[in-house]
Amino acid sequence: QVQLVESGGGLVQAGGSLRLSCAASGNLFSFRSMGWYRQAPGKQRELVATIPSSGSANYADSAKGRFTISRGNAGDAVYLQMNSLKPEDTAVYYCNAVHRTVVSGKAYDFDYWGQGTQVTVSS
Repeated sequence: QVQLVESGGGLVQAGGSLRLSCAASGNLFSFRSMGWYRQAPGKQRELVATIPSSGSANYADSAKGRFTISRGNAGDAVYLQMNSLKPEDTAVYYCNAVHRTVVSGKAYDFDYWGQGTQVTVSS
C-alpha cells in the first residue's frame, strides 16, 4: 500500500508564498505521474498541476506563471511552489500519484491520494 503525506500548508497573506511537499511511502512504485489538486468549500476538486515521470508539467490556467511543480530525484516526492498567492487559492490541497500497471497488454491506472493540507490566503 502507498501512503502520500502532504506538508507545508498554512495561512499566508495575499501576495505571499508557500511550498507544499508530498512524500510517498510504503510499497513504492514508479509513478507515471504525480500532481496537486485542490478543493475549495462548496466546489469540486480541481487540478492544479501534474508532472509526469518524463516530460513537461501541466498547469491549470489559474496556476500558470505563479506555481511551479517539481519531483524529487527518486520520483517518490512532489513539490508545489506557490507564489503571488491570492485569496481564491484558498482550498485544501491534495497530493496525487498515478501508478500504471499492464496486465495482458491492457493498462490500468491506480490513483493514490494524500489526506490534504489546508492553504488559506487572507486578503
